[in-house]
Amino acid sequence: MSIAIELHLIREKFSLSLKTELPSHGISAIYGPSGAGKTTLLRWIAGLEKNTKGSLSFNEDIWENGSYYLPTQRRKIAYVFQDARLFPHLDVVGNLEYAYRRRFNNNGPTIENVCDWFELEQLLQNDTSNLSGGEKQRIALARALLSSPQLILMDEPLGSLDRQSKERILSLLENIHQHLSAPVIYVSHDIEEVSRLAEHLLILDSGKISAQGPLIELSSQQNLNFNHEEQAASIIDATIRNHDQKYQLTELTIDNQLPLFITNINSKVGTKVRVRIPARDISITLEEAHNSSILNILPATIDAIEETNNARMLVRVKIAEQFLLIRITHKSVDRLQLKIGKTVYAQIKTVALLSEKTSLN
Repeated sequence: MSIAIELHLIREKFSLSLKTELPSHGISAIYGPSGAGKTTLLRWIAGLEKNTKGSLSFNEDIWENGSYYLPTQRRKIAYVFQDARLFPHLDVVGNLEYAYRRRFNNNGPTIENVCDWFELEQLLQNDTSNLSGGEKQRIALARALLSSPQLILMDEPLGSLDRQSKERILSLLENIHQHLSAPVIYVSHDIEEVSRLAEHLLILDSGKISAQGPLIELSSQQNLNFNHEEQAASIIDATIRNHDQKYQLTELTIDNQLPLFITNINSKVGTKVRVRIPARDISITLEEAHNSSILNILPATIDAIEETNNARMLVRVKIAEQFLLIRITHKSVDRLQLKIGKTVYAQIKTVALLSEKTSLN
């Protein structure tokens, strides 16, 4: 089951042409620079872009095909914009109740559920004009879930927020992810947002698809532009092995082979998790350091080295059965005489938990 897309759209000084499928589960991100066509594609999926050629189906239900067009209101979608677009004549609880009364089915969350997930209990009686941007967007996200849609579209929902508000909502969305039954298509030009939330990634550039696939695979490919950005990071699957209450650490294992320590989390041993490791927060040493403050020092094999004349380079290493991208200086590559196949040690300064998966016990 999938979201099947074929779109050909021409506008003045802009065109969008693509044919692809997105999974009809989890969070899929559409990523790319400004002007790549991300919002236009999202609007077309919502039925808000006319004068196009192509076809669109959701789990084999046809939404567009030739002259056939399913109206937006019958697509049973929720759309979260960059600006919250709350009803100004209603207070917070009124906005939530409006969505709940008009929900597409009775299988979605309750108002109590979303208030708990988005930490809204203290805001319910407030007038929406007195809320901060972050508070408004939390309400907009809660309202989207309350409508119990079959598809949720999010267009740069954190784009206008300050760093603190953005971080809070990202943390909430990471935790809420497990409660979502409807798939989410999430548009963003911020690779950190994408890597923290998405499972599947579609990269647009100048109206065309430049890459697509599982985020965990794309995050370690050197040839993709987003892996050269300052916030680039590799995504690793791991399993909780042990909790160290004395030092407030959780020990993970990578492919049941290598240990990886993160700040203590409250999850069962055996739970599968996904972690994010920034390329800038890894260094390479030829010998394992035993007297270091860095806890995560993993044996690795160099898999690829970027060919460039720039000051910084990307080195891809294999740890167990997965891959990490490491950003180091060109001088370090030469000084350490790094070559493909060479055994080294990856010293990891930062590991961030992204999401939990299914418990094994």
